[in-house]
Amino acid sequence: MGEKKGFWNKLVSGLSKTRDSIKAGVDSLFYGASEIDEDFYEQLEERLIMADMGIHTTDAVMEKLRKQVSRQHLTKTSDCRELLIEIISEQMAVDETAYEFENLPSVVLVIGVNGVGKTTSIGKLSGQMKAKGRKVLVAAADTFRAAAIEQLTEWAHRAEVDIIAQHEGSDPAAVVFDAVNAAKARKADILFCDTAGRLHNKKNLMEELRKINRVIDREYPEAHKETLVVLDGTTGQNALEQARQFNEICDISGIILTKLDGTAKGGIVIAIQSELGIPVKYVGVGEQMDDLQKFDADDFVRAMFAQE
Repeated sequence: MGEKKGFWNKLVSGLSKTRDSIKAGVDSLFYGASEIDEDFYEQLEERLIMADMGIHTTDAVMEKLRKQVSRQHLTKTSDCRELLIEIISEQMAVDETAYEFENLPSVVLVIGVNGVGKTTSIGKLSGQMKAKGRKVLVAAADTFRAAAIEQLTEWAHRAEVDIIAQHEGSDPAAVVFDAVNAAKARKADILFCDTAGRLHNKKNLMEELRKINRVIDREYPEAHKETLVVLDGTTGQNALEQARQFNEICDISGIILTKLDGTAKGGIVIAIQSELGIPVKYVGVGEQMDDLQKFDADDFVRAMFAQE
C-alpha cells in the first residue's frame, strides 16, 4: 500500500501543471455555487479542451454530463464536480486483462520516436518485473543508433537483467531472432525488445516491424505478443498524432505515457485513450525505477482535479 500511496503523491504532484491549467477556470466554475446554465457548460468545455483533452473527447464528456445533470435534476454547479470526475474515469477504464503479458511467457515490442523515454521505460519495467520474480531479457533491436544500444545496456545492468545486443547498424530482425531463441533457451518469462521509431520514414519502419513480427511468429508462436508505444506527455496533441501514425503501421496493444510531471497537457491521456481506443497502460512521472506505474483511470482523474 505504501508504494501505491507514494505513487499517488507523485501523480498528484506530477500533474500539478495540468491541475493548475484546469483549476484556473474549473474550480471557480464549480465553487461559485451558481446555477447550471449554458454559460457554465461553455466555460467548462473550453477549460477541458485547454488541458488537451481534445475536442472529440470533450464533446463526448460534455454530452454525458448534460444528460446526467438533467436525469438527476441537478441545479448547482458544485454538484457537477464529482459527476465530471466519474464520467471522465469511465471513458478511460483499463481492463484487467490489459496486463496479462506480465504473467505469461511474453515478447513485448516497445516502439516510439527518439527522446520519448522508450529505452528508459524498458529499463524501469524490466527492473519492476525482475523485482516481482520474473525472469527478464531485453533485446537492443533499435540498432539505428549506437547510443540506444549503450543506454539499454546501462539500464539492463541497473535492472540486473540479461541483454542481447549486436553492433550499430545490425539487422534488427537478426537481433530479435537471437533474443527470442535466448529467451526460450533460458526460459525467460518476458522479453522486451527496444525497436526503432523513425516515423519520418514510415515505409521502412513498417517493413522493419513486419520482419521482426515474422521472426517472433515463426520462432516463438506460443508467446504472448504485446506492442507498446511510448509517447512523451509534454507534447500534447503531437503525442496523439504519433500514436495515430504508429497505429497505422502496427497493431498497438497499449501506450506508455512518460514525462507527465513536466506538462500542463495531462488531459492528453484521456484524449488518446478515448479517441484511439488504445489503453494507456503505464504512466511515468519521474526518473526513478518506480516512477513508471500501471495506469489507474480513477486515480489519474482524481489527481488531475485534486484539491491541494
